[in-house]
Amino acid sequence: MNLDEQRLPEERGPMVCRGARGAVTVTENTDEAILAAAREMLFLIIRANDMKPEDVASAYFTTTTDLNATYPALAARQLGWYDVALLCGHEMTVPNSLPRCIRVLIHWNTRTQAKDIVHVYLRGARQLRPDRKSLPEIPREEIEEVLKNVDLAQLKFDPQGGR
Repeated sequence: MNLDEQRLPEERGPMVCRGARGAVTVTENTDEAILAAAREMLFLIIRANDMKPEDVASAYFTTTTDLNATYPALAARQLGWYDVALLCGHEMTVPNSLPRCIRVLIHWNTRTQAKDIVHVYLRGARQLRPDRKSLPEIPREEIEEVLKNVDLAQLKFDPQGGR
């Protein structure tokens, strides 16, 4: 039970929609690299903010134009966000901008104050937010432990709408 759940209803703040941000860079334009990086970023955002899929309204993913092997939103589906509205797009092409970068903006219903939301910037994306450099990365073993019970093959997109 988190601190907010321990409080009496009258002590809790109102439920509002807030944005949680994140970014991560990848080494190559492949399905595997994009999905692994996106899952790592999402897992850390979820863990750091105690997010539950039923509280997430939507997530908007962008990639730099050099990443187009797959949709990073598929990583959210792989983590169980079946009923969350997801959208992908490309970032603006800005001279000298960070290459091979995935960004996300998650709209999330929460009682968390805006100042307490943990925004996650990993790998080369840390330079986008110098104030976030102290955020520890999750060990790959921990991510793999969480994902070992997930059959990624069953999570492939089904155009007929099945799960």
